[in-house]
Amino acid sequence: MFEKLRQKWKVNMLQLVLILCTFAIGGSLTGLAGKKIMNLLAIGSDWLWAIIYILLVTIIWPMMVLLVSIPFGQFRFFSGYTRKLGEKIGLLKARKVKSQN
Repeated sequence: MFEKLRQKWKVNMLQLVLILCTFAIGGSLTGLAGKKIMNLLAIGSDWLWAIIYILLVTIIWPMMVLLVSIPFGQFRFFSGYTRKLGEKIGLLKARKVKSQN
């Protein structure tokens, strides 16, 4: 599994470990920040709380992994990764590839 990821992302083993650590720490911090924000909102309805929490975490996650990627030296990877993700879900327009003429 790790070898497939390493080949897919075209990174060495150290970069793969740093990328996985960034995903783990960024995801954990996203959940923590989301809960802190939700506690400030004091929403009583469970289903409304869940919907708002999911939306909030979806918004916070890209910013958090980009922030965490800086000290791990993986900002270039995550800026490209989040851009591709934004293009896939339709939030960003796909970049035009320049021809090599």
